[in-house]
Amino acid sequence: MKTSIAGLLLVGLLMGSALADQLFPKSNWQDQPNPLASPYAVPGGEMVIYAGPAPKSFNYYLDNNSFSAELFGALYETLLGMNPLTLEFEPALAERWSISDDQRTFTFWLNPQARWSDGQPVTAQDVRWTFDALLNPTNLTGPNKGPLEIFDPPEVINDRQIVFRAKQVHWRNLNSAGGFQILPRHIYATQDFNKINFTFPVVSGLYRLGPHVEGVSVVLERRTNWWNRAALSTRGVGNFDRLRFKFFAEQENAFEAFKKGEIDLFPVYMARIWVNETSGDKFDRNWILKQKIKNYNPIGLQGFVMNLRRAPFDDVRIREALALLLDRPKMNRTLMYDQYFLHRSYFEDLYSAEHPCPMEPVPFDKNRARKLLADAGWKANPNTGGLEKDGHPFRFHFLSREGSTDKFLAIYAEDLRDVGIELKIDTKDAAAWTRDMEEFNFDMTWVAWGSSLFKDPEPMWSTKEAARSGNNMAGFSDPDIDALIERQKSLFDPVARHAICREIDRRVFAQHPYALLWNIDYTRLLYWNKFGTPPTLLAKYGDERSAYWYWWYDEDSAAALRDAQPSGKSLPAVKPTVAFDDVFKP
Repeated sequence: MKTSIAGLLLVGLLMGSALADQLFPKSNWQDQPNPLASPYAVPGGEMVIYAGPAPKSFNYYLDNNSFSAELFGALYETLLGMNPLTLEFEPALAERWSISDDQRTFTFWLNPQARWSDGQPVTAQDVRWTFDALLNPTNLTGPNKGPLEIFDPPEVINDRQIVFRAKQVHWRNLNSAGGFQILPRHIYATQDFNKINFTFPVVSGLYRLGPHVEGVSVVLERRTNWWNRAALSTRGVGNFDRLRFKFFAEQENAFEAFKKGEIDLFPVYMARIWVNETSGDKFDRNWILKQKIKNYNPIGLQGFVMNLRRAPFDDVRIREALALLLDRPKMNRTLMYDQYFLHRSYFEDLYSAEHPCPMEPVPFDKNRARKLLADAGWKANPNTGGLEKDGHPFRFHFLSREGSTDKFLAIYAEDLRDVGIELKIDTKDAAAWTRDMEEFNFDMTWVAWGSSLFKDPEPMWSTKEAARSGNNMAGFSDPDIDALIERQKSLFDPVARHAICREIDRRVFAQHPYALLWNIDYTRLLYWNKFGTPPTLLAKYGDERSAYWYWWYDEDSAAALRDAQPSGKSLPAVKPTVAFDDVFKP
């Protein structure tokens, strides 16, 4: 299976080489084994995975979340793939492509072998129908419209050839045209697209949808008749007969299920679990393995996003004050064992010794916050001590979707209260949270973003994205930043684009649309010792989701684990830390 562009956009980062070198098909491209896949991998078995809370839809075009993106990418393919090491584009549904001299016309020729699971060929008409469905204004595909709006409706030349013409030059155009999953027109053309949520009877990808228990679990089943099964590049990739995803609203409940053996793979997002709860017989005897993986997976972003569409968050002084009142050092020290670094940027990846970050982390500073609040017209009521303006108390709501955030919000609420601000916490389930976010019905909420393969500031920071549900949750709008976004569109050299992104970063940081939080620069994994893995464990640019595609069920390891548990026998240890560059041997 080719590494899909859509998947890499969620988990990767372009490192170094000029994008211009990657825009054109290699005339001498040859099908070769995936350099990250192990030659010892064997198909079979099952992996049970903690998948977070259940999404409102498995249709990634309708529900822009990382789980649905991963599942959808297993079911449906893109026109182009991408080499997992070099990041060069490679054939997928399209066997070849061309780009006009003016870099605005993109022609794709579909592989004549490409087939849907019902045996019908994948055609250019399927590509055109999917494009039209995504841009249909009645379809709730908001975040997916932006990258495709730059094109005129593509022209179907014949069953195997389709032409995309861009309205303007943009470095991401080939990504956009070649990187969206293609759906079967003959299945979905007569359906209401907004109701295609959990049933996908015909697919083109390596997996098909298996049993689904709403809100509990879903299974992906490996297809034996996948059209690209014989390709060298698919060997050792997608090895499990079944990927069983289990949904839990709370991480703590999922961890308890993991320790009981009901889940096989558990990525650790909570420092408390990693530091304090990974000891005891199962861990000490290496029945459960604990490893830290350092690779080129980019650093994402998390913070408390504020809704700039409503008062008082439309005032930068208020936003900065709320950031200054967030005691991140205390939270990191008392709740997270100093495991994290504090964010100082929206693009942490763009800074190095060569390009040092000019911003410092926002400090915890109540005095400075009080001054900003006073400058904004908020005065303390002498009777209550609460801040008021025009007879209204300073009170806002925090939209929460996880009980695990309560301990952080308790510290924040106490410091807010000390300066006269009341914080109300509204806890909702994932579906209700998503609904409120789509309708901009929030004051502040906790959001975590992955980074992207190609840095693109438009979805999160452009004015045109502020009015529709998508990545610009803050409703951020600034004409100067819009101008910078426009300028970087025609630059094919990532070095030049990154310079502009650093300038955007500096300007956004000064406006505090988020109260930034913290992050780590490695992946923390726990898993039961019954799998085979490549030496790198994860892909060069991948997170824990790489395990779904590169690991395999190892009968010998599983048998050793079964034998060890009744007798209390220890199994061989593994390295606690794996660094990609130390173990990858090209």
